[in-house]
Amino acid sequence: MSEAEERASDTNVGRLPNQPRSTAVSDELGRLATLLRGVCPRGADIEFQFDTKLRVHIDVRELEHVVALELILPTLGAGVFHDIQRGQTPHHSFMHRVTALVDR
Repeated sequence: MSEAEERASDTNVGRLPNQPRSTAVSDELGRLATLLRGVCPRGADIEFQFDTKLRVHIDVRELEHVVALELILPTLGAGVFHDIQRGQTPHHSFMHRVTALVDR
C-alpha cells in the first residue's frame, strides 16, 4: 500500500461516540464519606479500602472518639457499617483506628 493510500484509509476511520462515564461508585463513596464526616470528630481521617470487601478506616486521636464511633457506626445508614474493630493506625503511633465493613 502506498503512503497516499494509507493516509486516505486513515481519514475513513470513524471515531467511537463519546459516552458519559459512569460515576455511580464515586457518588456512592461520596455519600458514605459525607455521612461519616457528619459524625466524626474534626481532624479524623476517613479512608475506604477495597480488597474483595469494602472497608472504611477512620483514624482519630482520642480514645473517647473510638468508643463513640463504635456506638454510632452501626446506627448509620440503616446498618450499612458492621463488624467494627479497633486497632493501631499504621505509621501514626498517637492515633487510633476504627475499621468497619461496608455493605453496599
